[in-house]
Amino acid sequence: MSFLTQNEQGVQIKVRLQPRASKNEIKGMQGDSLKLRLTSPPVDGEANNACQLFFSKLCKIPKTNILIISGHKSRNKTILIKNLTKESMTQILQDYI
Repeated sequence: MSFLTQNEQGVQIKVRLQPRASKNEIKGMQGDSLKLRLTSPPVDGEANNACQLFFSKLCKIPKTNILIISGHKSRNKTILIKNLTKESMTQILQDYI
């Protein structure tokens, strides 16, 4: 899973975001990124907040542990999930990929 990398803080995930979708869901892979569909529009940081909330619920961890480290105004984002290992994230995502 090349879209997942481990560092000392946690796990980083490359995400391709599709805003204004019909529902919030992981929709497989797009290139070397995880495709995430969200209902929120890409205005005033709503899609970024929805992305953080989605991963918070998916991983069952506080939203404060989810950081967007690049791509704040882009569909291509890099997400850092603190205090989570690559192996744990792989298990969480196994039903979606």
